[in-house]
Amino acid sequence: MTKNFKLLALTGLLSFVVGANSFGATLKVGATPVPHAEILEAIKPELSKEGIDLKIVEFTDYVTPNLALNDGELDANFFQHYPYLQKFAEERKLNLVSAGAIHVEPLGLFSEKHKSLDELKKGATVAIPNDPSNGGRALILLHNNGIIKLADPTNLYSTEFDIAENPKKLKFKSLEAAQLPRVLKDVDFAVINGNYAMEANLNPTKDALVLEGKESPYANIVAVREKDLEKTEIKTLIKVLQSEKVADFIEEKYNGSVVKAF
Repeated sequence: MTKNFKLLALTGLLSFVVGANSFGATLKVGATPVPHAEILEAIKPELSKEGIDLKIVEFTDYVTPNLALNDGELDANFFQHYPYLQKFAEERKLNLVSAGAIHVEPLGLFSEKHKSLDELKKGATVAIPNDPSNGGRALILLHNNGIIKLADPTNLYSTEFDIAENPKKLKFKSLEAAQLPRVLKDVDFAVINGNYAMEANLNPTKDALVLEGKESPYANIVAVREKDLEKTEIKTLIKVLQSEKVADFIEEKYNGSVVKAF
């Protein structure tokens, strides 16, 4: 083998290795269908340009995606806000952290039986999420709209026991967040997370009787294992998700039902 041929062969091998490292990365991200999986689907071409093959794994609950991430079945997940992640990780002793905030899905109060809060009667039943962070978030929404009064409205994990005043003697029914749209016909009102409202063909900006403001601290984040926070693929994912292209996609597709948080 000539010296030049050896050099060419070595150059080719190095190019192959660099190419494999640059364009062979697969990123497996868990997400709930709307809007998270839709947003991820929209950025696949941009990630492909960066040498990342994005695999989206859809979930319909708020528990499994974090367990799957912790167990190494996912590289990241995208479905939850930071207070939920913080509480979940603390209770289950998981080393999961936020890699970046992407958007807010305003929480809303919905009803199939009533057209306005003026129809709120004594003893009415209100369904709220049963997880600590979203349950507290629902009660804060009711507090901010004068429906109840919380002892400390800054406590993100308020429960029914923290209600200082309940002038309408409302009855609260705590359910898994994904179930809330399905019980609308059985309760007077339900406080529903934006993603589940949209999945049920409810438009938060049009159908909600009251809606969280854009100043909500409940930004949806990308969660990763703490040891993976500095990985190039994760940083690239966040860079693309926090781009102007994604901001435009969110504004055009969701028309206020989802608001960018970057």
